[in-house]
Amino acid sequence: MVKTILRQVKEFKRDSLLTPVFMILEVVMEMVIPLLMAAIIDEGVSKGNMTYICQTGAVMLLMALLGLIAGMLGAKYAASASAGLARNLRGSMFENIQSFSFANIDKFSTAGLVTRLTTDVTNIQNAYQMILRMCVRAPFSMIIAMILAFMINAELAGIYLIAVAALGGCLFFIMSRAVRYFNKIFPKYDDLNASVQENVSAIRVVKAYVREDYENRRFTRASENIYKMFSKAENILTWNAPLMQCTVYGCILAISWLGAKMIVMDELTTGQLMSLLAYCMNILMSLMMLSMIFVMVTMSMASAERIAEVINEKSSLSNPQNPVMEVPDGRIVFHHVDFSYAQNSQEPVLKDINLEIKAGETVGIIGGTGSAKSSLVNLISRLYDVTAGSVSVGGNDVRTYDMEVLRNQVSVVLQKNVLFSGTILENLRWGDKNASEEDCVRVCGMACADEFIERFPDKYNTYIEQGGSNVSGGQKQRLCIARALLKKPKILILDDSTSAVDTATDSRIRKAFATEIPDTTKLIIAQRISSVQNADRIIVMDNGRVADFGTHEELLASSEIYRDVYESQTKGGGDFDEEKGGGR
Repeated sequence: MVKTILRQVKEFKRDSLLTPVFMILEVVMEMVIPLLMAAIIDEGVSKGNMTYICQTGAVMLLMALLGLIAGMLGAKYAASASAGLARNLRGSMFENIQSFSFANIDKFSTAGLVTRLTTDVTNIQNAYQMILRMCVRAPFSMIIAMILAFMINAELAGIYLIAVAALGGCLFFIMSRAVRYFNKIFPKYDDLNASVQENVSAIRVVKAYVREDYENRRFTRASENIYKMFSKAENILTWNAPLMQCTVYGCILAISWLGAKMIVMDELTTGQLMSLLAYCMNILMSLMMLSMIFVMVTMSMASAERIAEVINEKSSLSNPQNPVMEVPDGRIVFHHVDFSYAQNSQEPVLKDINLEIKAGETVGIIGGTGSAKSSLVNLISRLYDVTAGSVSVGGNDVRTYDMEVLRNQVSVVLQKNVLFSGTILENLRWGDKNASEEDCVRVCGMACADEFIERFPDKYNTYIEQGGSNVSGGQKQRLCIARALLKKPKILILDDSTSAVDTATDSRIRKAFATEIPDTTKLIIAQRISSVQNADRIIVMDNGRVADFGTHEELLASSEIYRDVYESQTKGGGDFDEEKGGGR
């Protein structure tokens, strides 16, 4: 875990090394000043030597100036190193997330990934800056102050040892109690982010159902949990300050009383007593800094584990050693395919699937919700790997292809249509970044999207809000279909992608597919039989199996499931789910 985090320091190693150097220089300057102050009192003030006072004062001023410069440079390089580490951590996590398969994505919640990229990285950034500065400064300052105190007077310096041991034990006990609460806080942040994300993305539904009060209570509950955890931890930490003050004042009183007796007996000078008091504050404040560092580092360890988990996560899918770099055609073959989302699942989602689909064929897929229609097509572009059997495209097992090559030739319009913030043209060019405006207009005509785009004042330069919130569901679906067509794929998969489109528009889109892309294999998942009845063949899915496979006429004659649904829909009934139910 630590190695994973430190590997991200990369080009900021120089800044990370310079920070401790300047912090040590600052400490040395600070430690010299009390000695010079003692010399001024003993050699200058007591003897009335004004020249010595001025000379030593000038040296003190120079030491203070050097310490100030060293401290500023230390802070500058620490800020650069910690901010650089945070930038690299976010970059590495985000880059690795892009390589995740759907199985990897299922493992992490969206809110959890957001927390890791924001709150957890900020914790690491603050802790790293604290380590570079205070983890060097505090112990170094304490050690030097202790050595110099013993050089001045070992008897009085012994008081420091007793105070440090007592205070250190108390602080360690307090910190260990507080850390337990800090470790529980970060999962609570995931809950809070999940509440915010869900509320903002579904704000229209919240308002439509007048659920603002419910959402407010839900958010308040998540926020309250974090507040309670922090309050418990901070209530424990409040003992730090009074313990520190009691120890400091106790040391000052003890040193002043014993020191005064020694001055009277000529065993100690006034200047030396002043230095010892200064070192007292240095030692105990350094100990307090170390205790706070301990808390911050412990807090950041939980964050570091969560970040390292994302960075070290390996995609469950990978390219073979010598991948096939060309997809010959759109032939699809399923050979005794079983599939489960979880490796230890007792019941597979897909069971013994055997299918042969010709290149250029239009195949409809119909079945109840949960009959595993989406799971079936997800295997074609290798969004998941089969559990058993094989899926072939163009005569080659999909596992032998370079994944980028395969996915560029298998264009999928998923159930959840996603548009990104940007113009319509920018969204369309996700299909082909080099596409001309004429190409974009052509595919929009095929997807029947041109009719509403032309009504926008800015036409193809119309800005799409995040998530496509300023276009309707049907418009969003047609833009996503156009984007998929722009890839010029050998296989086009529409996963219930015309559900929000009226039947007339749906019919025009299917006719455009038949005339414009006859060589592209088209798989159309639908709930409406009217959307697939003109397909070359139709797959009827039921509970993860292929129940029937044939033309519309063949299925009407031989498939009881298909015939029942067809009759219910043509007689004014509902969709497939009213006749058959099922899973994913």
